[in-house]
Amino acid sequence: MREIFAGMPWWVKWIAVPVIALVVFGGMIASVVGFVIGLLFKVLLFVALVGGLIYVVRKFMSTSSSRHSDW
Repeated sequence: MREIFAGMPWWVKWIAVPVIALVVFGGMIASVVGFVIGLLFKVLLFVALVGGLIYVVRKFMSTSSSRHSDW
């Protein structure tokens, strides 16, 4: 493989080959990147919702325990 690229101009190695790879594999790369970004968004959303739920439950528990102490 190195012998094939050794006789080629620099622009074939550094411009043409990456452009061809992006054209051929671009859809697959885009779908993988989209999947990773979607998964990251869902994980962050899950963490935020669980954190909000814990905050609300703690707030409610502290409010209800202070009411019991009034009795």
